[in-house]
Amino acid sequence: MSETLVLEGVSKRYATHHAVRELSLSVPPGSIYGILGPNGAGKSTTLRMVMNIIARDAGRISLLGADPARDREVLRRVGYLPEERGLYRKMKVIDVIIFFACLKGVPADRARREGEAWLERMGLAQWRDAKVETLSKGMQQKVQFITTVLHQPEVLILDEPHSGLDPVNQEVLRDTILDAARQGRTVIFSTHNMDQAEQLCEYVCIIAGGQKVLDGRLRDVRRANRGNRYLIEFDEASAEADRFIHGNRRLLSRTQRAPELWEVELPAGDEPGELLAELARLPVPLHRFERIEPSLHEIFVTHVGNAAVAERRQEPAHV
Repeated sequence: MSETLVLEGVSKRYATHHAVRELSLSVPPGSIYGILGPNGAGKSTTLRMVMNIIARDAGRISLLGADPARDREVLRRVGYLPEERGLYRKMKVIDVIIFFACLKGVPADRARREGEAWLERMGLAQWRDAKVETLSKGMQQKVQFITTVLHQPEVLILDEPHSGLDPVNQEVLRDTILDAARQGRTVIFSTHNMDQAEQLCEYVCIIAGGQKVLDGRLRDVRRANRGNRYLIEFDEASAEADRFIHGNRRLLSRTQRAPELWEVELPAGDEPGELLAELARLPVPLHRFERIEPSLHEIFVTHVGNAAVAERRQEPAHV
């Protein structure tokens, strides 16, 4: 099956500022794909080009096998949640949901029925006849999310979907995204929150300064960046074991003591076999010896680091 979304050499420039520079990526069908980066990295600009809200300057975009700049009909198969929320504030909640659903070709009676079901699911049933302007920011965001998914799109494109949501509603949105993926839909979302991305994503693309830093399946990205760090834990406290680890500069390049365990690092390229054999000869039983997998946050900081902060620039606003 062909990829849901493909970008090849896509660029966007504003005067002397490159918002996106020769970005290439591919999103497998049915996956949850995170476009990650600091503020001003080019995430929103990328998604806007995919939706043909702004025109790309160069490169190729294929969305569900079509170029959205030439085939606008393909966008009817997409649910898009923009970073800037846009609801008609004077309309009733249920009416605005029906309105947006009808724009996507959903019959009004079905839109009302499914809209009320979604309001119940999102904890907003009692607000169905309230005007949008009376809702909190987080509640309005949930209403806009409903308008994004009600027409049952094949692809969800969500720009910073967790922004402004409290922890409880972040969990509601997380469960909804996972449910969409289980139904075979492709979910593409942007965020600068690495913890949220790590909980949700199967694939990631990290960008900074408008350029791709790395991409791939999350588990492969973590393995490629795990280094040579290990956790060591003994069955009980042992001064002799502590002396062995703390003073062993032949096998260990770095050691750090934590409550009840050690975090150690071997020189690059060294295998842990000799260290493990030495640990087994200590008088205290070894309880745990495992390689440390880096978090997505650690990978992000390592690859982006201070360079992203130095180059950070707010993306231009688009009406």
